[in-house]
Amino acid sequence: MAGDRFAERVRGIEISGIRKMFEGAGEDAINLGIGQPDFPTPARIREAAKEAIDRGMTGYTMNAGIPELREAVCEKFGRENALSYSPDQVIVTAGASEALHIVMEALVDRGDRVLIADPGFVSYAALAELAGGRAEGLSLDASLHLDVEAAKERMDGARLLVLNTPANPTGMVESEESVKALVEYAGDMGVTVVSDEVYEHFTYGKPHVSAARFGEDVVTINATSKTYSMTGWRLGYMAAPDAVVEECIKVHQYCQACATSISQYAALAALTGDQSPVAAMREEYRARRDLLCSGLAEMGLKFPVPEGAFYAFVPMGHDLFAKIVEKGVIIVPGSAFGTRAPDYARISYAASQDDLRRALARIAEAVLED
Repeated sequence: MAGDRFAERVRGIEISGIRKMFEGAGEDAINLGIGQPDFPTPARIREAAKEAIDRGMTGYTMNAGIPELREAVCEKFGRENALSYSPDQVIVTAGASEALHIVMEALVDRGDRVLIADPGFVSYAALAELAGGRAEGLSLDASLHLDVEAAKERMDGARLLVLNTPANPTGMVESEESVKALVEYAGDMGVTVVSDEVYEHFTYGKPHVSAARFGEDVVTINATSKTYSMTGWRLGYMAAPDAVVEECIKVHQYCQACATSISQYAALAALTGDQSPVAAMREEYRARRDLLCSGLAEMGLKFPVPEGAFYAFVPMGHDLFAKIVEKGVIIVPGSAFGTRAPDYARISYAASQDDLRRALARIAEAVLED
């Protein structure tokens, strides 16, 4: 089929570099490339899904999601984030990915500038461009945090600022002072802040702070995917002022209708039940982080120790990167996350300690050969 038969907005979008690495992994490869928890979904959540199936809860739900789940989301925001939302200000989505998509489609007009961290999560730029906008990268400082003053300089005339903390791919957690400064300045400049908080529960000493604490023109996006090891359940949610929700629900209604009914009942159990599995996962991630980072440091690799999520973002040249992949350790090049960190690699520690030890041994071989 001729190339000109395809929409220009799609032809200009590249397949995710993360997916390329993931799908190209060999049989004996140790996959430290994909950001997916390796824990089973907690048993009580799985049981809630089975019960929903047995009760016949398999039809369409309200577009915005079942009322009891939206109420639970609001209670979660109040309890954990000091945010006040009503159920009418919540849309349950097919993962945080759909939430990001519908926000971009509803708020971004052709040519609008969307500010994102560079390096930053792969979806932000692509979704902005699919919506007709122009993604613009914001620089990070030497510690891999957003350069707040540099971001302020780019704010004039922008439509959105996407804030991701804890951050993918860097694993950094923005301070309360930085989040407050960015949100308040964005409010003064008429820029809507989109706050992606999917890694909020995985921090290792530095607390997560929600952006909506500091301004009204903020869209808060989260999901059960990382927190409860429910990536395949595809269940996310967004909360925003009434006017934003009113426009976003239009896009959601026509592209999705509603999030999967069974996943909604599972998410209800996740948010309202015992939270100890989340704490247990966090402590295991902390142990894995320490194992990976100490091992890499012993090889002479220097990088900021991640404060959250489950990624280390490590400087390395192309030759070393290629050797590590040749040894059968799948990692993701910094070029997958923007234009400013080509000589970096993202290494996920959402893998067992045994796999991390095996991977470190292979990386050590590559370092010696480099």
